[in-house]
Amino acid sequence: MHRIINKQRLSEEVYRIEVEAPLVARERKAGQFVIVQVDSDYAERIPLTIADADPVKGTLTLIFQTVGASTHKLALKEPGDSIVLLGPLGNPTHIEKFGWAVCVGGGIGLAPLHPIVRALKEAGNRVTVISGARTRDLLIMQEEMQALADEHIVVTDDGTAGRKALVTVPLTELCARDPKPDIAVVIGPPIMMKFCAEATRPFGVRTLASLNTIMIDGTGMCGGCRVNVGGKTKFVCVDGPEFDAHEVDWSGMMTRLGAYKSQEQEAHHRCHMEMEAEALAAGEGEASK
Repeated sequence: MHRIINKQRLSEEVYRIEVEAPLVARERKAGQFVIVQVDSDYAERIPLTIADADPVKGTLTLIFQTVGASTHKLALKEPGDSIVLLGPLGNPTHIEKFGWAVCVGGGIGLAPLHPIVRALKEAGNRVTVISGARTRDLLIMQEEMQALADEHIVVTDDGTAGRKALVTVPLTELCARDPKPDIAVVIGPPIMMKFCAEATRPFGVRTLASLNTIMIDGTGMCGGCRVNVGGKTKFVCVDGPEFDAHEVDWSGMMTRLGAYKSQEQEAHHRCHMEMEAEALAAGEGEASK
């Protein structure tokens, strides 16, 4: 069991927790993830990419969005509570001095992008970060990205922060520069990563995408995270989570991700109703004192 020592609500449905996990904090590398179980060994296993780590303090920073029942339960945890955590898992991002790296993060994808940006910068690369979200309130880790990036471009769908544009607009503009970027790393919703891959493809810019598929054990045994990459079956947990974005079968991956969408939506609605009822009951209790 690993103790939560800090918790912060970043937006209505996005939370940041800091967890004591000294061994994982010491061994983890950029791009890796952990499996989290909220209550016990029999609870649902949730893959969460590590947003940050402090090997001196022995802590991990995890950022997650409430989607289904288990992430809502995790959001109810408070400092002092414990969770089950397994990791680090997956292959680390291959880091070297490429030259110019463009890193694109969409919404919650900015969290796993952060350690990759840091590692690329520490390796001597010039790093451009594109931060994107639907609206200003959904932009996360902006101070951290601003501190690391040589160039930081912010876009929102509604124009409430930065440019009113999709991340593919500045990405295409950067790829059209001479010289062009040496590598692009994209993390976010699958549809965003798909169109980022299409934006870089005509320019021949090598593009890596970090995939977050359905996952159960995280060690390659269940096969739930399988994807088609370059015509071959790969498993995100042990072969990834990063793959050549130009070779991923995005349509197949998104179809598999939608398999439990109705159950997620039902759980999301139910959990919200339960949380609102609890808050209302607590308020009435306080008022009666």
